[in-house]
Amino acid sequence: MPQITDFGTTSLGQTVEKITLAAGDLEVSILTWGAVLQSVRLAGISHNLTLGSDHLSDYEGDLRYHGSIIGPVVNRLTNASAQIGAKRHQFDVNFNGRHTLHSGSAGTQTKVWQVVSVSPAAAVLAVDLPDGEGGFPGNRRIEAHFSVSAPATLCLSIVSVTDNDTLMNVTNHSYWNLDGTDDFSNHSLQIAADHYLPADHEFIATGEIRAVTPEMDFRRFKPLLPRSPNLDNCYVLGTDRTSMRDVLWLKSIGCTMCVATTEPGVQVYDCRHAGYQGLAIESQGWPDAPNHPGFPPITLSPGDVLRQETTFTFTRE
Repeated sequence: MPQITDFGTTSLGQTVEKITLAAGDLEVSILTWGAVLQSVRLAGISHNLTLGSDHLSDYEGDLRYHGSIIGPVVNRLTNASAQIGAKRHQFDVNFNGRHTLHSGSAGTQTKVWQVVSVSPAAAVLAVDLPDGEGGFPGNRRIEAHFSVSAPATLCLSIVSVTDNDTLMNVTNHSYWNLDGTDDFSNHSLQIAADHYLPADHEFIATGEIRAVTPEMDFRRFKPLLPRSPNLDNCYVLGTDRTSMRDVLWLKSIGCTMCVATTEPGVQVYDCRHAGYQGLAIESQGWPDAPNHPGFPPITLSPGDVLRQETTFTFTRE
């Protein structure tokens, strides 16, 4: 049987549960708060492979983006606005006094998700978003399908629907540290991307699609070091969703993680706000897409079903 335990009570009095799934050598724990991936444990390794906490108050505070599923629109929206069809919509301003970050107050990372189903190796969580919340149109439903398979693969499928034209770009926002040390200095990274999206001083995509420079080139394994380079960029995997393919590898002494996804981009963030403790790896559509005509759209229409799929496969070295 899956393990379902009480994890705590939110500041608003809502009960949060922890669901633990296992198969083969892998055990993962998911919270109903924000659909957070709270723990990833690989047999033979004593530490958690993702940055997390045992305290709900942390996730309501500084760790609100750690491990959570962020939607309806991850990343930034310039000037807290975007055109959807014939209408320009305004969203919450919560970044640098004029932009929207991670959907503002409407973000799924600050909601208690419903448990739809659960089994020893799989769980489905869902959240319903009302029309107009945070400025986003449409009554929307987002489901997160987690499953674990032997020997050590975590699969995440995010399924979204709407009853009105809207924006939808959802991701898991886990930070990874595979060796349990204070930062990611002992890690190496490889990304199957020839191009990336440069960002300005506010970490917002400029609209340019740039061939990887020597500093930003991770097409072969390269050691990671804090500030060399600074990373908060989307790497271009394609211009549309496609079949699942391996796109990114992170390794350290004793462990390697391979990420496969259907998504056209993967945002990589170096956790500079917290001492480079881990690396955020976020498979997603291109950021701020509605405000850049050359970027693949992130619109979702009634009758369409958006499936964003990512797998994380772990091996011991």
